[in-house]
Amino acid sequence: MAFDPNSRLDPGQVTDARGSGFGGRGLLIGGGGLGTVVLVVVYMLLGGNPADLVTTDPGSGTQSGANTLQQECSSGADANAKEDCRIVGYVNSVQKFWTDEFKQSGQQYQPAKTVIFSGQVSTGCGTATTEVGPFYCPQDTKVYLDLGFFQDLQTKFGARGGSLAEGYVVAHEYGHHIQDLTGQLSSGSGQQGAGGQSVRTELQADCYAGVWANHAAETGFLQPLTTDQIAQALDAAAAVGDDRIQKEFQGRVNPEAWTHGSSAQRQHWFTVGYQQGNPGDCDTFHGNI
Repeated sequence: MAFDPNSRLDPGQVTDARGSGFGGRGLLIGGGGLGTVVLVVVYMLLGGNPADLVTTDPGSGTQSGANTLQQECSSGADANAKEDCRIVGYVNSVQKFWTDEFKQSGQQYQPAKTVIFSGQVSTGCGTATTEVGPFYCPQDTKVYLDLGFFQDLQTKFGARGGSLAEGYVVAHEYGHHIQDLTGQLSSGSGQQGAGGQSVRTELQADCYAGVWANHAAETGFLQPLTTDQIAQALDAAAAVGDDRIQKEFQGRVNPEAWTHGSSAQRQHWFTVGYQQGNPGDCDTFHGNI
């Protein structure tokens, strides 16, 4: 059991757009040099810039289907029992942490909604399909997530799964929202390679996810995290390392094409955030990574 069963959820932070996918301009197959269609998922996985892979469709917006989250997701007990409510719980916890963190530094946090979708969805960054994987769109400041991705994380990428693997994904995407608010997201895009700005941007989002994990229980939504739960997050981070993905799908490792960082780097920076609990220790843009 990860969530305090008596905690109160705010499903208003999540939009349920499942079943309301509709047409739009086509997805541009890219992948930051990774090549195959299946690896488009990897490029976008945990925060790649969607503008690189989707065509911009000015005026497009997210269309919501019937939203059942308000009726079904009201407590931590619901989050422990249902996956979509669990996502609500993680979004609530992550945003509560960053709200408090910004307040302590004299700033005001600007919330970002998460959109749960299936099939395809129209976003401020263009039309995206489920193959894109989870991503943050800076144009409309929303996180987009198809819950089927978590099954893919296990079956396609070999992760063990688990509740905190899902929490890690959510927290990573909100890490990009924090970068957007602080001006770090735009400055970190566009350069591939093991030491490039793209990798440094992704590793900082991993570190921010670890910082949240350090304070997760303090947000009032989750019970104290266990060693096994932290292992779930670390395993998910390793599963989406550039080196592991390339070796699995291409048979060779090419650091010059990295966009997210190696398995070891991703685990390292999540661990730094988790052990230190301080966003200030997540400066991946200077020095060795």
